[in-house]
Amino acid sequence: MHLMVAPTIVALALAVAGATLEAQGPPPAPIRPEGQATFKSGVEAVTVSVAVRDESGHVVRGLKKTDFEIYDSGVRREMKDFYVGDAPVSLAVLLDISGSMAVGGNMDRAREAVAVATMNLHAGRDEAALFTFDSVLQEVVPFTSDVKRMQQVNLKGKPWGMTSLYDAVAQSARLVAERSNRHRAVLVISDGIDTGSRLSAPQVSGIASSIDVPVYLLRVVNPLDHPGGELEVIETDGRKVQAATLADLARWTGGDMRVTSVPAHTSIAVQDLFEEIRYQYLISIEPGARPGWHPLEVRTKKKNLVVHSRGGYIAGPSRVGS
Repeated sequence: MHLMVAPTIVALALAVAGATLEAQGPPPAPIRPEGQATFKSGVEAVTVSVAVRDESGHVVRGLKKTDFEIYDSGVRREMKDFYVGDAPVSLAVLLDISGSMAVGGNMDRAREAVAVATMNLHAGRDEAALFTFDSVLQEVVPFTSDVKRMQQVNLKGKPWGMTSLYDAVAQSARLVAERSNRHRAVLVISDGIDTGSRLSAPQVSGIASSIDVPVYLLRVVNPLDHPGGELEVIETDGRKVQAATLADLARWTGGDMRVTSVPAHTSIAVQDLFEEIRYQYLISIEPGARPGWHPLEVRTKKKNLVVHSRGGYIAGPSRVGS
């Protein structure tokens, strides 16, 4: 069946403040509409998933609670809880099957990336769901801990249609947020070209970061288009798309982006992203009293470390939205 973009997501996105943002700036501040999930009375807490890498890009393990500082709207806050370690993962894998993927063999590269991702899942421990998207999001395999179901799916077919990448990410992030595992994420496998979304990258990052779902993007590209560095600008149908907005989307949600063009690089990139997803530090604080958007910043006391964490959360009346 096809899963259309939920009205609450569109309402939230249209209410996002500052929909146009400079690259590498903070995520926009969404305004909570009716139906937006917040915090349940009696167990009020804001949980922040944190990944840390050193200056060489390696995941940093073994940090302690005292190694971190967390700031809410610029004010340092006391940590309520702290958890660290490997844990089961809830992962939504999104495969782009839109028309743009037919160019340069990108669809074959994307199918290979899905296969590599499923091989990195731990059967009986992790859970994952597989979605495809063009102009709409389609559930292929619902969330399951049976890895073989993911591996046996036939993904053959001709790419077709508009690319609503941002809309697909927004909807899947909300689905992942409902899962109970400590470590949750969205993995998007795409050429990174959006031609049909109603939402923008900043709007989607506001949605995903407000519910603490990191978004990881694996961009598959033709080797001739990717001699070594990331592509900064893509031109499609006569218009230019800044690939930097994809990197920003991932960064604002606490995720990351990789660009790959050959199978060997794909395998390395997927394994690297899985290492970050699996080993996260979870920090919780009490939500601030002021209703609305609260920007968050997590810092480490140790120098030369790079922190990936969501950009903020929404505080409001104690209630559970849909």
